Amino acid sequence: MKDKREELVERLLDYGYLKSEKVKKAMLKVPREEFIPPQNKQYAYLDQPLPIGKGQTISAPHMVAMICEKLDLEEGMIILEIGSGFGYNAAVVAEIIGPEGHLYTTERIESLAKAAEENLKRTGYDNVTVLHIDGTKGYAKEAPYDRIYGTASAPKIPEPLKEQLKVGGRLLAPVGTDTYAQELVCMVRVSENEFKTSKLGGVVFVPMIGEHGWPEK
Repeated sequence: MKDKREELVERLLDYGYLKSEKVKKAMLKVPREEFIPPQNKQYAYLDQPLPIGKGQTISAPHMVAMICEKLDLEEGMIILEIGSGFGYNAAVVAEIIGPEGHLYTTERIESLAKAAEENLKRTGYDNVTVLHIDGTKGYAKEAPYDRIYGTASAPKIPEPLKEQLKVGGRLLAPVGTDTYAQELVCMVRVSENEFKTSKLGGVVFVPMIGEHGWPEK
């Protein structure tokens, strides 16, 4: 008998969100219930965002799958994530890039950063470093990155993130000035000063707050 995680992954395959074997395997491997507050664990394998406190959410599984597919991740990559939440998206990415890769994930809310770190350690993802910093500034210490992605929306792509992307690297983030509707944007750094941008469709994410994003209210 199939468990709920397998059923969810099958639905994501049927709807076309999952396309590659590596993302499918990662979604099957990562226990989403370990990255959700206790009161919401029963909803872990519904394809919907869930609240994690402080006005933040864990993204719906189909969005996590879509982000991983669009990033075109490979083993051994060095990745920067803006918005750790409870660490689920980071765990799926970490599973794909493997022990030779490394993910640096930023979280501006201290309690969430601590929760993400605990969740990732408990589930065995040692190739992730959680940073309690303003993610809109990136993390220059470990730049340049093969891939950068945001799990929150900004009015435009923060300049520090563009600067910290490798030539040939890919950056994915929700962009828009409407709190309830944004566009998922993919940016490829073609050369030192040239970026190629494409729009991947409408999404809804919480705001990316920080010096190069939205101001804190």
